[in-house]
Amino acid sequence: MSLFQRLDEHHPLTGRLAMAVEYDGSQYCGWQRLKHAASVQASLEAALSRVAGAAVRVHASGRTDSGVHATRQIVHFDPPAARSQKAWVFGTNANLPRDIAVRWIKPVGDDFHARFKALARRYRYVLLNQPSRPVLERANVTWCRDPLDAEAMHEAAQVLVGEHDFSSFRAAGCQSKTPWRHLHFIEVHRHGPLVVVDVQGNAFLHHMIRNIVGALVTVGRGEQDTDYLARLLALRDRTRGDVTAPACGLHFVDSLYDPGWALPREPLGPNLLAFLGEWTGERPLPDCPMIEFRRGRPVAEAEHAEESDDA
Repeated sequence: MSLFQRLDEHHPLTGRLAMAVEYDGSQYCGWQRLKHAASVQASLEAALSRVAGAAVRVHASGRTDSGVHATRQIVHFDPPAARSQKAWVFGTNANLPRDIAVRWIKPVGDDFHARFKALARRYRYVLLNQPSRPVLERANVTWCRDPLDAEAMHEAAQVLVGEHDFSSFRAAGCQSKTPWRHLHFIEVHRHGPLVVVDVQGNAFLHHMIRNIVGALVTVGRGEQDTDYLARLLALRDRTRGDVTAPACGLHFVDSLYDPGWALPREPLGPNLLAFLGEWTGERPLPDCPMIEFRRGRPVAEAEHAEESDDA
């Protein structure tokens, strides 16, 4: 599939629109708009509003923590004015700071909702495992100077797959009503000096992935055995857990939806992992009630039954 698609500039788009947004989260408090700090959401809404000539409010597939990056954050909005595909993409990017960009935009049905129709979210945590500190990659990897055993980390992580109470891996300030989440898979692989933690689930608690990675690094250093994650999971007590890994290594790389929405397929990020060659939507989703529920659930019902997911 070609990465270069011609953008239509002759036919104004009407109705609900979905778009993919990429950003370097280093300078932001996270995705969600806050009064006291710069956010990705506020920057995107300001840029879209300038293109539309009226206020625009966007809804995202998930929230990210302060300093976390994204390569495929899916959002939707109902435009107050009709603009062409090219005008939305090029115009919005022209009004965005250099660390945020729109990747594509397409019309979707009025029953599409970026958050409530999402079947899964996927993240990649990138560790640069070498003696010297990073230079070119310093803003989007976490440096670990101690040798890491990626195979031991992968083995230790497999206990987390499935539906569990992740209380041992949630931040103290997590606002979710339930600590239960369903991890579809978690993999740890080494690619030269890069150790990548690749994880997908229905949703994630506040700091959940970073807390998991912190514990996995302890295993990778040989400070704990491969049963360490199982013991932490069973404790259901964050105060007994490990350190929280830095935000700079975490990337939100995919939001998955039913194929019927026909959202564009594209290589999973970040670009420094492009050699892996995996595209969005290639892996089958698990057969579980939540996914079937989300596929058929009306958006209005989902909004009333919101669980206050943190990611």
